[in-house]
Amino acid sequence: MIVRQLACRGLTSHLCAAVRLNWNSPEMARPSSNLTTFRKEFAKAKHIAIITGAGVSAESGVPTFRGQGGYWRKWQAQDLATPEAFSRDPSLVWEFYHYRREVMRSKMPNPAHLAIAECESRLSQQGRSVVIVTQNIDELHHRAGSKHVYEIHGSLFKTRCMSCGEVKANQKSPICPALEGKGEPDPKAKDARIPVEHLPRCERRGCNGLLRPHVVWFGETLDSDILTAVEQELEKCDLCLVVGTSSIVYPAAMFAPQVAGRGVPVAEFNMECTPATDRFKYHFEGPCGTTLPPALERHESEAI
Repeated sequence: MIVRQLACRGLTSHLCAAVRLNWNSPEMARPSSNLTTFRKEFAKAKHIAIITGAGVSAESGVPTFRGQGGYWRKWQAQDLATPEAFSRDPSLVWEFYHYRREVMRSKMPNPAHLAIAECESRLSQQGRSVVIVTQNIDELHHRAGSKHVYEIHGSLFKTRCMSCGEVKANQKSPICPALEGKGEPDPKAKDARIPVEHLPRCERRGCNGLLRPHVVWFGETLDSDILTAVEQELEKCDLCLVVGTSSIVYPAAMFAPQVAGRGVPVAEFNMECTPATDRFKYHFEGPCGTTLPPALERHESEAI
């Protein structure tokens, strides 16, 4: 139930503080980095949940727009990724997302994405399941070949109509003629000031409404249907991996601790420790593209 309780990215500070206080008790043993022991648990698991964050995509060269230097022009993502910003200046917001869409066309899945996809495909032939719950909006898991993916923050390559509400995949480049050549990130670049009627529009017959990126913006709640499905997957998983996530963005930050709280082994793969590390059984430090493939490769006990 904690997933539904935290199903908003704009959580109040006192609630977050209460959750963090709860993380610190009871005392937990330091997580293990013994790959052999982890592999034994991996070989027995029937339902594996893999939670991924920006660290996975960063290894493919995807800008994170978080922390120092995470600017597009003079703006940080949280300045533009809001309903208020889109209402105020849809042209500027679309320039930002057009730039991100175009950047992604030159990025490829890295060894971590590929290892997850290969593991999912292989284990499905054994009657075992792998589900990916990602905070990323770049679709690199799909491009790597993963099938069972929940994108809790949406996708750069989907749009939603502001009038009729239709959600639709959109791979156009550029997404509309007026945005061609726009979105330059240089702080000196001038805003395009595209008239709203020339921005991406709904192609549904009789609609022509303004489209927005189908992503969850700051201050918006996550899709309740997706959260319910994720919660069901987490409740039945018997092994959980947390890959490339800082464990500070809610509600995803509580997914793995929730699983660990019922005694399920959780393994964290990250460049450094996170606020949740001590809640987990395993911690493997280093680039995900290096640490994850040997953890997920075929175990000697696998029949297929």
